[in-house]
Amino acid sequence: MRWIKAIDSFRHLYAHSIGFNAKSNLSTTKRAFFCRPIVNATAVNPTFTNFRPEVEGNIEHRIIKANGINMHVAEKGKGPVILFLHGFPELWYSWRHQINAFASLGYRALAPDLRGYGETDAPDDAKSYTYLNVVGDLIALLDVVSGDQDKVFVVGHDWGALIAWWLCLFRPDRVKALVNMSVMFHPRNPDGKPLETLRAVFGEDYYVCRFQEPGVIEAEFKEIGYERILKGFLAYRTPGPLVIPKGKYFGQPDTPISLPSWLSEEDLKYYTSQYEKKGFTGGLNYYRAINSNWELTAPWTGSQVKVPVKFIVGDEDLTYNAPGAKDYIHKGGFKRYVPFLEEVVVMEGAAHFVHEEKPDEVNKHIHDFLNKF
Repeated sequence: MRWIKAIDSFRHLYAHSIGFNAKSNLSTTKRAFFCRPIVNATAVNPTFTNFRPEVEGNIEHRIIKANGINMHVAEKGKGPVILFLHGFPELWYSWRHQINAFASLGYRALAPDLRGYGETDAPDDAKSYTYLNVVGDLIALLDVVSGDQDKVFVVGHDWGALIAWWLCLFRPDRVKALVNMSVMFHPRNPDGKPLETLRAVFGEDYYVCRFQEPGVIEAEFKEIGYERILKGFLAYRTPGPLVIPKGKYFGQPDTPISLPSWLSEEDLKYYTSQYEKKGFTGGLNYYRAINSNWELTAPWTGSQVKVPVKFIVGDEDLTYNAPGAKDYIHKGGFKRYVPFLEEVVVMEGAAHFVHEEKPDEVNKHIHDFLNKF
């Protein structure tokens, strides 16, 4: 009975196991990035000193003072703003296929490093990583870089999707429409804290539970090596729960990890270079704040997301294969809490990082939806 209650509770709490026209040219979505030092607030940095692969199109990078922190944002294009929100363990760079594509289609693409990631500041206290903090960062960022547009389009993935859901709940007046990937919206369950539910259902080796004690998992990651850790997360395709017993990360130490076809050695090099500078604590603090989120969002219990939404998920994504997820998505639960959900797209043969794995298809889905508005 205890397990039945736990799984039923989990179904409510679970949020993170966490055609283009002839003029459209998706060949512009080649992998591209700039790696560069920190720059002064609001200044565009014209020089880049680290390794620099071939780049198609110039992406500008700025550091913006937003909500009390310095926030790095990559941007390109002119027109209606699309705010791209990345997840764990990614960066602005996870949207490399989207930035050039949508700039070429007449949009202004903005992709920040979220609080704690990349070249954005990383406060030490895990309680500084709640939905309220991060949504506050985004509103402040938009006030600076898109003050001429009352509403913007938002595209999110993984933790970026979670933040996007709550951005729409807190400030629906700032969002025209939302395309979210991987993590569906679940209403707040007033009857139990999410961390305790995750422990009851999946045990202490479940990755969210393993991330909780500050410093411990960081030390393990450092010992194993950031490149292997990143490769393990980004290459993960098992549709079941992600468990990482101590010393057994992704087959560590004996099992080699092959890069997926969508991730190049240069891509991995960039991710690794950024995490070697700052470590994983900022990204891990999002997981450490999940109970704080539950406490702070009590006033929104029962609230609905009332902006137009399209949802995209891979059929091999661990989130889509979580207990109760498919029934919730396809049998009315999701629509009940996201009443303007217009379409759910389940992409065959795609796993968690669907926007990187199948960028052309995802870009088409995003464009078709945003074109309505």
